[in-house]
Amino acid sequence: MKLIKAIVRPNMVDNIKEALGKLNIAGMTVTEVRGHGRQKGHTAVYRGREYEVSLLPKMEIEVVVPDGAVDDAIKAIIGAARTGEIGDGRVFIMPVEQGYNIRTGEKDVV
Repeated sequence: MKLIKAIVRPNMVDNIKEALGKLNIAGMTVTEVRGHGRQKGHTAVYRGREYEVSLLPKMEIEVVVPDGAVDDAIKAIIGAARTGEIGDGRVFIMPVEQGYNIRTGEKDVV
């Protein structure tokens, strides 16, 4: 199993959820996060004063998928989140050794 972490624009979460749903990947965790990459924030104006916004609002999506579904899931996430502009986000892949269902105590079989 692999854990896919995607940091994306907030308005892309529904697109990604739909794209993963087409692959029968149903479970995901979505967290509001703040950060910056190459875009390094932007200048905003509030009550007539300019200020730097260096940590931009983003969404982090976490999905655990079987090893055989990783490539398709990555393609779906990237395809659904891409605008072609700086700030589209990043995708990271990490191994998952084991998973357990808290309610039943059963170990995940993948």
